[in-house]
Amino acid sequence: MGASFGRGGATQSLADMANADCVVIQGSNMAEAHPVGFQWVSEAKARGAKIIHVDPRFTRTTAIADKHVRIRVGSDIVLLGALINHVLTNELYFDEYVRAFTNAATIITEGYEDPEDLDGLFSGFDPETNTYDRTTWSYADADGSGRPTAPGAAAEQDPTLTHPRSVFQLLKRHYQRYTPELVEEVCGISPADFAYLAKTITENSGRERTTCFAYAVGWTQHAQGAQYIRTAAILQLLLGNMGRPGGGIMALRGHASIQGSTDIPTLFNLLPGYLPMPVAGVHDTLDDYIEAVGPQEQKSFWTNADAYTVSLLKAWWGEAATPENNFAYDYLPRLNGAHGTYQTVMRMLRDEVDGYFILGQNPAVGSANGRMQRLGMSHLKWLVVRDYNMIETATWWKDGPEIETGEMRTEDIETEVFFLPAANHMEKSGTFTQTQRMVQWREAALAPPGDAQSELHFFYEFGKRLRERLADSTDPRDLPLQHLTWDYPVDEHGEPDPEAVLREINGYDVATGEPLSGFGQYRADGSTVGGCWIYAGVYADGVNRSNQRPTRAEQDEMSSNWAWAWPANRRILYNRASADADGRPWSERKKLMWWDAEAGRWAGPDVPDFPIDRAPDAVPEPGATGPAALSGTDAFIMQPDGKGWLFAPSGVVDGPLPTHYEAQESPIGNAVYGQQHPPTQVFFDRDDNPMKPSSGLAGSEVYPFAFTTYRLTEHHTAGGMSRWLPVLSELQPELFAEISPELAELRGLEPYGWATIISPRTAIEVRVLVTERVRPVTAGGQQVHQIGLPYHWAVGKDAVVTGDSVNDLIGLTLDPNVFIQDSKTGACDIRPGRRPRGPELLQLVEEYRERAGIAVAGEPNPYASDLEEGRYDASIAHAGNAATNADVPVADDDASRAPDAGAWPTGEER
Repeated sequence: MGASFGRGGATQSLADMANADCVVIQGSNMAEAHPVGFQWVSEAKARGAKIIHVDPRFTRTTAIADKHVRIRVGSDIVLLGALINHVLTNELYFDEYVRAFTNAATIITEGYEDPEDLDGLFSGFDPETNTYDRTTWSYADADGSGRPTAPGAAAEQDPTLTHPRSVFQLLKRHYQRYTPELVEEVCGISPADFAYLAKTITENSGRERTTCFAYAVGWTQHAQGAQYIRTAAILQLLLGNMGRPGGGIMALRGHASIQGSTDIPTLFNLLPGYLPMPVAGVHDTLDDYIEAVGPQEQKSFWTNADAYTVSLLKAWWGEAATPENNFAYDYLPRLNGAHGTYQTVMRMLRDEVDGYFILGQNPAVGSANGRMQRLGMSHLKWLVVRDYNMIETATWWKDGPEIETGEMRTEDIETEVFFLPAANHMEKSGTFTQTQRMVQWREAALAPPGDAQSELHFFYEFGKRLRERLADSTDPRDLPLQHLTWDYPVDEHGEPDPEAVLREINGYDVATGEPLSGFGQYRADGSTVGGCWIYAGVYADGVNRSNQRPTRAEQDEMSSNWAWAWPANRRILYNRASADADGRPWSERKKLMWWDAEAGRWAGPDVPDFPIDRAPDAVPEPGATGPAALSGTDAFIMQPDGKGWLFAPSGVVDGPLPTHYEAQESPIGNAVYGQQHPPTQVFFDRDDNPMKPSSGLAGSEVYPFAFTTYRLTEHHTAGGMSRWLPVLSELQPELFAEISPELAELRGLEPYGWATIISPRTAIEVRVLVTERVRPVTAGGQQVHQIGLPYHWAVGKDAVVTGDSVNDLIGLTLDPNVFIQDSKTGACDIRPGRRPRGPELLQLVEEYRERAGIAVAGEPNPYASDLEEGRYDASIAHAGNAATNADVPVADDDASRAPDAGAWPTGEER
């Protein structure tokens, strides 16, 4: 999808932020949500860097920033797009960098049409399915015919960057209407603030200086979340800030191993190391799969996907994985649609799911549209909840909101709920992988109490018992379980040795048992085992490198011997781009990697993210494929063509260039194009997911205000780790809403009094915090009031503090690329006083819906989008995939046709 997260992680190390000359924090309140990492922003400031915070609220992050740019939620693409336009129009881009390392010179096929031509749509849009045929977004074949070709194959180029279909010219045309005036109209940002931002980032980019962007769920949790980040990646490529010290894009992940949970995934559509799950009818054989994941016309390291895949299969099925049975490839399940959080809940509601495991989540209060989650669980036969507190997901059947309203009665609920005690993070040893791709070891501080188990212990025992039950089975469907490698050494308590698991993840030679030193040693012939190819090297030479903890005096400038970062212990990805086309550092001040001609290799304090002996002037042999096809300037080695993508010819389903659309519940119309909402967003048109009428339609005024969610330092996600702790609960005892003095006066709200917030889904009560930290913005020709809501509370009887769940307010619209929900752009009304209790609460919500013209249960919604259709697309499983653009047909129902989040979005925020 671009340079910023082609491998699923941040491009820089957190400590490298101290080397930035400017840090733009947008979509994050880093000081409060990532306080440990924020020390490096403070260090950058102490060294003279400019800190800019772009956010709807004034926060603790803002308090140390040089500039606060207040923005309307949901409008970030307009701001970033205007910065791109400013850079292009004023020729402030890093010309040498752009020419050498991006696809600016590549020609796009003749059939491509832009939203400038189609009033907000790209070419290939099918209104029947709300999907794109992306063939016309392709590169043009090098033969000059204008026909499409796959990225990585020979494509037509224009080194002058003047061809009208060159990426560079298409980029200029696409963003030409993103002006400071549009920023003021859409984002509510003054021309002076925009000028400050534009001047600061351009003055702090180039040969001598670098700017870093940092984001968190304020960017990701939108129906265009992937495109928010893509826009920043385009800007950073134009400014020459990728792969360089103090540059890049820092993806601020949540609690400790959110990064790890996508590397070795809890996502339904991924295998370890960002290998995609096979899709039924598309990847029927191992050859089909390898051809799709690692097409050989690419230059990237994805062409070695056969080695990564076979080594993974050997890790799972050992001696049972042989060349004769395609290394047990048929043991892998196949996707027949999207199987994420929200589709699963809808299947529950249709009585299509018997049982459900909840591990490390609290979806009864932590997922969007919490009522749908709780009602879904009431349709299960059994539910297993593993946690170390009696969270609301374990108790909704007796004290949830629907019990109070009478929508559910405990005696009518047939779900059998099992609560299993779990060890917390201080009670287990092993690795966690944090925001900068760093794998770190931790030792258990104490043993878990009673029957509480770590996840490793639980699943090891669970697997043993399943295998024992099936030991005598002759049913072929049981072979995958019977043949699993499940022989880890255990301690006197039965706890598997986590280092043994890490060794398997790292990989080893089958014949000798020796650990592998890097993913380059993985083989496709079955001679190597490897549980996650990007982690290869973490156990090199039999040393647990995640457990390296030298003193400060023993560390080098990169802290490269502190723990271990994937891949290959590189601290800055794509660091070949830190030197110019000839291999010389762009400047002495920003020196990182360089070509040592005498030694014939790349040198510098980091591990080269490039073939170490590939000279800057190297030209691949004709017909070369894979890494051998990388020229000396193909710095972005995980991209099919070796270039940073200003224009994405594949890998995204909603457009090759980020384009602004208004969120589903936006208070204003789209000032950029006639297309109001993202045309490919996943929308669930259901009675239990009602939405506010779109701006300009009758009834939209019933929910006049915008709300957005955020987190507090004192609480943790949905509160399962903090609301049971008296000290933290005392620091933040009650749910509150931050509102401006203007909104307080408008609605008659008293400081510290009660208020009721009503969305089309439900109503909650909050304490009122009247503060200058949130202020209205003028956008779309009107005053837009924005309400800030922390999302940590929930209704239940077991926690020290309780309160209504903010996530109950949120409706379901999803990003079509990564399937995350939009939690940041809801619509509501607010009024004084506490909410009604019991059935009166339902009456209040229904009265608002009726005034807005939203359908009552069982009737069609006249304002619903027709975008409930969605299809899981195999070609977006990872960013480097140059496979076919065809959609994968799946079952014809609203749940399985709408892609959705797996686990990392839920863990990230909720």
